[in-house]
Amino acid sequence: MHWRGMLAAALITLGWTASVQAKDLAFISNKANSVTTLTLPEAVKVCKGQLSHWPDGKPVSFITRDPAEAEMRLLLEKVYGMSKEDVKALIASANHGRGDHPAIIVLSSDEAVVKKVESTPGAIGVVDVYSISGGVTVLKLGGKLPLEPGYPLHGN
Repeated sequence: MHWRGMLAAALITLGWTASVQAKDLAFISNKANSVTTLTLPEAVKVCKGQLSHWPDGKPVSFITRDPAEAEMRLLLEKVYGMSKEDVKALIASANHGRGDHPAIIVLSSDEAVVKKVESTPGAIGVVDVYSISGGVTVLKLGGKLPLEPGYPLHGN
């Protein structure tokens, strides 16, 4: 009987791990932004706080969940290309001296990210595709929308 309990726990853990890894992420934008598409290199600049203003002059704010969370693994791998520790240091560095308008804002949930992007002109964020609301614009990344074949932040 004991081995059955261990097997059940292992299967549950594997299923949870697979569901975390299967998440698709989407870049979203404040509805007032003129940006509707990003290349992967542009997304990297935004996520690293290296882009301070959009072409229309609005300040750029990147809103995200903690990149060290398991759900954000795709962002670490495909956009940052850095370790969790290096990304945390990068966020601190990007925000240094920008108390009035941080380059990168880290929030605790996808819902909080969506609300912050909705209310912040110039903001873009990254969330699980199933957290998107009608209050934001979904951005194309590399010419593709989330869930389209070839989308760069597809979880599988």
